[in-house]
Amino acid sequence: MALELFDTTLRDGTQAEGINLSVGDKLRIVQLLDDFGMDIIEGGWPGSNPRDQEFFAAAKDLSLKHALICAFGSTARKPDDVATDPNLNALLEAGTPVVSLVGKTWRFHSRTGLRVSDEENEALIRHSVAYMRQHGRRVIFDAEHFFDGYKDDPAFSLAMIRAAEEGGADTIVLCDTNGGSLPHEVAAITGEVKTHIKAGLGIHAHNDGDLAVANTIAAVQEGVTQLQGTINGVGERCGNANLCSVIPNLLLKLNKQTRGDIDLQRLTELSRTVAEIMNLAPPQRAPFVGQSAFAHKGGIHVSAVMKDTAMYEHIPPESVGARRRVLVSDLSGQSNIRYKAREFGIDWDGENGRQYATEVAQWVKSLEYEGYQFDGAEASFELLLRQHTGEFSPFFDILDSRVFVRFGEEGPPTAEAVMKVRVDGEVEHTVAEGVGPVNALDVALRKALVRFYPVIAEVKLVDYKVRVLDEKDGTSAKVRVLVETSDGKKSWSTVGVSENIIEASWQALRDSLNFVLFKTAAEVPTHASSMNKKTMWSEK
Repeated sequence: MALELFDTTLRDGTQAEGINLSVGDKLRIVQLLDDFGMDIIEGGWPGSNPRDQEFFAAAKDLSLKHALICAFGSTARKPDDVATDPNLNALLEAGTPVVSLVGKTWRFHSRTGLRVSDEENEALIRHSVAYMRQHGRRVIFDAEHFFDGYKDDPAFSLAMIRAAEEGGADTIVLCDTNGGSLPHEVAAITGEVKTHIKAGLGIHAHNDGDLAVANTIAAVQEGVTQLQGTINGVGERCGNANLCSVIPNLLLKLNKQTRGDIDLQRLTELSRTVAEIMNLAPPQRAPFVGQSAFAHKGGIHVSAVMKDTAMYEHIPPESVGARRRVLVSDLSGQSNIRYKAREFGIDWDGENGRQYATEVAQWVKSLEYEGYQFDGAEASFELLLRQHTGEFSPFFDILDSRVFVRFGEEGPPTAEAVMKVRVDGEVEHTVAEGVGPVNALDVALRKALVRFYPVIAEVKLVDYKVRVLDEKDGTSAKVRVLVETSDGKKSWSTVGVSENIIEASWQALRDSLNFVLFKTAAEVPTHASSMNKKTMWSEK
């Protein structure tokens, strides 16, 4: 039977610490999930806050290709007053074709949290589900704390989900709400539940034991047909089952089918876009979709991947919309260098190429020993590589630069940079102010160069990181600066290292501008720098 994908990023995902989505954010994510092929999108709890009510009102105007919007709420507070229960009626007012109702299936919660008898809790579930069904809604029942409840008292937990089935729920979702169950427990309990329930089963796993993905897959292997989770695994406490891992495992490893037509090649894009909307850093080391998921650093690994990628990759990265990356570091061999050269369009496949690659590998090891890091600064590495081939030399020379910083009680802090730059034998002398010394330096450098290279006006610094390399040396320690620059369409990263943070910053800024000028060389004047291919890097 085909699997139904239920996304709760907009409900359970927003309960994660530090996540706050506007109505516009939620509507944008709905469109992304629908385009991807998600079956059901749980939009929130309309009875809990005005923002979710506004979302459901706006969602009615969406033109979705496949996905159904689902509203979430809890069972009624009193079994005899379901028709007047404000939460249930808020669900109806949301106007969604699907509702998910959560109810207590752990006797401990029923008696301690709700303070009701077993019979009353059973009636709450049955009557609430039936009320939704009477109004034409498809009902998904979330059996909260089911696995903990079943381990505590199987008879009680089974009685509660039978009540939901009797009320008309077509899917019973077994929830590992505390996230503490193990895969073998989930598998055994799910298998047992199947012998008692005719309705479809679902799984909703939390990640407190770092097993939400494994538990979800274990439940599917036992016959569960609806799987719930969130994009990037966001959610309360340690998060929910990560659909970005669950879905490719099921489709690519277990050959499962989904109800919707999943565009798996959009998975990486979906993961990163949702992270950006949530104002989160994209998960770098996440399986399948992380930037490091198909990154190779060790020389032996790279050599093998160049022969056959299956030696160190469990799936082709393209199948999930990712790409293979080969990193350059002090662990690199000539295979890494040759791979990167090929990636940059440099033909180093012959004997001379292998010799060049060996020389550059040794050069990289020496530079990384000094503190440089090229796996996070590929633009700096490409310039280094192209200097070695004679294709690149710097587009400008700095004849002199000075940075002044003033702070104290007599006024706000100020920074000023004075710079003398030479381009094609012509000298430009500039002064610029900034909010700090690095900003002043950046502004002065751009001001000096933009007359010669107008393209510089289109680029801006988007990220700046400093890492202290020798903490024991205190304020005299060497630092590494990583700079990310963008022209609005693409971005690139560069590196600088020095005991002087201003000099390290200057090195990274210099590389960032040289890189964009090299890439747009056809649009800028021919430069006539007299620097040889080793000067730029030997002075670092």
